[in-house]
Amino acid sequence: MELFINNNTFTKKLVMETTQVMSPGIKGLLLSLVLIVLSAIVIVTNQLQNQVWNIVSIAVFIGGIVWACLSFSKQMNGNVTFGNVFSHGFKASAAVAVITALWLFLAITFFFPSMLDTIAEAQRAAMEKKGMSDDDIEKSMTMAAKFTKPMMIAGSVFMNLLIGAIAALIGAAIAKKNPNPNMPA
Repeated sequence: MELFINNNTFTKKLVMETTQVMSPGIKGLLLSLVLIVLSAIVIVTNQLQNQVWNIVSIAVFIGGIVWACLSFSKQMNGNVTFGNVFSHGFKASAAVAVITALWLFLAITFFFPSMLDTIAEAQRAAMEKKGMSDDDIEKSMTMAAKFTKPMMIAGSVFMNLLIGAIAALIGAAIAKKNPNPNMPA
Protein backbone atom coordinates (compact mmCIF):
# COMPACT_ATOMS: atom_id res chain seq x y z
CA MET A 1 0.00 0.00 0.00
CA GLU A 2 1.37 3.42 -0.98
CA LEU A 3 0.47 6.67 0.65
CA PHE A 4 0.66 9.87 -1.36
CA ILE A 5 0.48 13.12 0.52
CA ASN A 6 -0.09 16.22 -1.53
CA ASN A 7 1.01 18.74 1.06
CA ASN A 8 3.78 21.14 0.03
CA THR A 9 4.71 21.95 3.64
CA PHE A 10 5.21 18.27 4.41
CA THR A 11 7.20 17.77 1.20
CA LYS A 12 9.43 20.78 1.89
CA LYS A 13 10.10 19.62 5.43
CA LEU A 14 10.84 16.07 4.27
CA VAL A 15 13.28 17.30 1.60
CA MET A 16 14.98 19.68 4.04
CA GLU A 17 15.45 16.90 6.59
CA THR A 18 16.82 14.36 4.13
CA THR A 19 19.15 16.62 2.12
CA GLN A 20 22.66 16.82 3.56
CA VAL A 21 24.64 19.68 2.04
CA MET A 22 28.31 20.06 2.83
CA SER A 23 28.91 23.68 3.78
CA PRO A 24 31.11 25.87 1.58
CA GLY A 25 33.38 26.39 4.59
CA ILE A 26 34.09 22.66 4.84
CA LYS A 27 34.70 22.45 1.10
CA GLY A 28 37.02 25.45 1.36
CA LEU A 29 38.87 23.81 4.25
CA LEU A 30 39.36 20.57 2.30
CA LEU A 31 40.59 22.45 -0.77
CA SER A 32 42.87 24.59 1.42
CA LEU A 33 44.47 21.50 2.91
CA VAL A 34 45.25 20.19 -0.58
CA LEU A 35 46.71 23.55 -1.61
CA ILE A 36 48.74 23.83 1.59
CA VAL A 37 50.28 20.39 1.09
CA LEU A 38 51.05 21.30 -2.52
CA SER A 39 52.69 24.59 -1.50
CA ALA A 40 54.70 22.89 1.25
CA ILE A 41 56.02 20.43 -1.32
CA VAL A 42 56.98 23.30 -3.63
CA ILE A 43 58.78 25.13 -0.81
CA VAL A 44 60.59 22.06 0.54
CA THR A 45 61.76 21.03 -2.93
CA ASN A 46 62.88 24.63 -3.62
CA GLN A 47 60.65 24.99 -6.68
CA LEU A 48 59.40 28.52 -5.91
CA GLN A 49 60.69 29.88 -9.21
CA ASN A 50 59.17 27.02 -11.24
CA GLN A 51 56.08 28.49 -12.93
CA VAL A 52 54.66 25.03 -13.64
CA TRP A 53 53.81 24.66 -9.95
CA ASN A 54 51.94 27.98 -9.99
CA ILE A 55 49.85 26.75 -12.89
CA VAL A 56 49.22 23.42 -11.15
CA SER A 57 48.13 25.23 -7.97
CA ILE A 58 45.76 27.50 -9.90
CA ALA A 59 44.32 24.52 -11.78
CA VAL A 60 43.76 22.62 -8.51
CA PHE A 61 42.11 25.70 -7.00
CA ILE A 62 39.80 26.25 -9.98
CA GLY A 63 38.98 22.54 -10.14
CA GLY A 64 38.20 22.50 -6.43
CA ILE A 65 35.81 25.45 -6.63
CA VAL A 66 34.08 24.01 -9.70
CA TRP A 67 33.78 20.72 -7.78
CA ALA A 68 32.24 22.63 -4.85
CA CYS A 69 29.64 24.17 -7.20
CA LEU A 70 28.80 20.91 -8.96
CA SER A 71 28.65 19.06 -5.66
CA PHE A 72 26.27 21.65 -4.22
CA SER A 73 23.97 21.38 -7.23
CA LYS A 74 24.00 17.59 -6.98
CA GLN A 75 23.34 17.66 -3.23
CA MET A 76 20.38 19.94 -3.87
CA ASN A 77 19.12 17.64 -6.66
CA GLY A 78 19.42 20.48 -9.15
CA ASN A 79 16.99 22.64 -7.20
CA VAL A 80 19.30 25.64 -7.45
CA THR A 81 19.69 28.84 -9.41
CA PHE A 82 22.82 30.27 -10.96
CA GLY A 83 23.06 32.69 -8.02
CA ASN A 84 22.75 29.92 -5.42
CA VAL A 85 25.55 27.93 -6.99
CA PHE A 86 27.79 30.96 -7.56
CA SER A 87 27.29 32.07 -3.96
CA HIS A 88 28.19 28.63 -2.66
CA GLY A 89 31.35 28.50 -4.79
CA PHE A 90 32.41 32.01 -3.87
CA LYS A 91 31.94 31.30 -0.16
CA ALA A 92 34.17 28.24 -0.56
CA SER A 93 36.80 30.37 -2.32
CA ALA A 94 36.59 32.98 0.46
CA ALA A 95 37.28 30.22 2.98
CA VAL A 96 40.28 29.14 0.89
CA ALA A 97 41.51 32.74 0.72
CA VAL A 98 41.40 33.16 4.50
CA ILE A 99 42.90 29.76 5.34
CA THR A 100 45.70 29.97 2.78
CA ALA A 101 46.52 33.56 3.85
CA LEU A 102 46.91 32.29 7.38
CA TRP A 103 49.10 29.46 6.09
CA LEU A 104 51.20 31.92 4.08
CA PHE A 105 51.72 34.10 7.16
CA LEU A 106 52.76 31.09 9.25
CA ALA A 107 54.98 29.73 6.47
CA ILE A 108 56.96 32.92 5.88
CA THR A 109 57.11 33.84 9.57
CA PHE A 110 57.77 30.54 11.35
CA PHE A 111 58.06 27.46 9.14
CA PHE A 112 60.06 28.71 6.12
CA PRO A 113 61.46 32.17 6.93
CA SER A 114 64.32 31.59 4.49
CA MET A 115 61.72 31.78 1.72
CA LEU A 116 61.78 35.59 2.10
CA ASP A 117 65.54 35.57 1.58
CA THR A 118 65.11 33.53 -1.59
CA ILE A 119 62.52 36.02 -2.86
CA ALA A 120 64.79 38.96 -1.95
CA GLU A 121 67.71 37.39 -3.83
CA ALA A 122 65.53 36.94 -6.91
CA GLN A 123 64.39 40.58 -6.68
CA ARG A 124 67.99 41.78 -6.31
CA ALA A 125 69.08 39.73 -9.34
CA ALA A 126 66.21 41.15 -11.40
CA MET A 127 67.19 44.72 -10.43
CA GLU A 128 70.83 44.07 -11.28
CA LYS A 129 69.78 42.64 -14.62
CA LYS A 130 67.84 45.85 -15.32
CA GLY A 131 71.03 47.80 -14.70
CA MET A 132 69.99 49.62 -11.54
CA SER A 133 72.73 51.19 -9.45
CA ASP A 134 73.81 49.57 -6.17
CA ASP A 135 72.42 52.54 -4.22
CA ASP A 136 69.00 52.26 -5.91
CA ILE A 137 68.99 48.50 -5.35
CA GLU A 138 69.72 48.95 -1.64
CA LYS A 139 66.94 51.55 -1.28
CA SER A 140 64.51 49.26 -3.07
CA MET A 141 65.53 46.25 -1.01
CA THR A 142 65.13 48.19 2.24
CA MET A 143 61.65 49.32 1.21
CA ALA A 144 60.70 45.85 0.00
CA ALA A 145 61.79 44.26 3.29
CA LYS A 146 59.18 46.36 5.12
CA PHE A 147 56.30 45.51 2.84
CA THR A 148 56.99 42.01 1.52
CA LYS A 149 54.94 40.07 4.10
CA PRO A 150 51.84 42.30 4.03
CA MET A 151 51.94 42.55 0.23
CA MET A 152 52.32 38.79 -0.18
CA ILE A 153 49.38 38.12 2.13
CA ALA A 154 47.16 40.82 0.61
CA GLY A 155 48.10 39.68 -2.90
CA SER A 156 47.30 36.09 -1.97
CA VAL A 157 43.86 37.00 -0.63
CA PHE A 158 43.06 39.20 -3.64
CA MET A 159 44.19 36.62 -6.20
CA ASN A 160 42.36 33.78 -4.44
CA LEU A 161 39.14 35.81 -4.37
CA LEU A 162 39.53 36.81 -8.02
CA ILE A 163 40.35 33.31 -9.24
CA GLY A 164 37.66 31.90 -6.92
CA ALA A 165 35.04 34.24 -8.39
CA ILE A 166 35.96 33.14 -11.91
CA ALA A 167 35.89 29.47 -10.88
CA ALA A 168 32.52 29.97 -9.13
CA LEU A 169 31.15 31.55 -12.33
CA ILE A 170 32.36 28.54 -14.32
CA GLY A 171 30.92 26.11 -11.77
CA ALA A 172 27.60 27.94 -11.64
CA ALA A 173 27.41 28.00 -15.43
CA ILE A 174 27.93 24.26 -15.85
CA ALA A 175 26.05 23.02 -12.76
CA LYS A 176 22.70 21.32 -13.24
CA LYS A 177 20.00 23.86 -12.46
CA ASN A 178 16.36 22.94 -12.37
CA PRO A 179 14.85 25.15 -9.69
CA ASN A 180 11.47 24.01 -8.41
CA PRO A 181 9.53 26.97 -7.03
CA ASN A 182 7.62 24.62 -4.68
CA MET A 183 10.77 23.30 -3.02
CA PRO A 184 13.18 25.17 -0.75
CA ALA A 185 16.45 26.23 -2.33
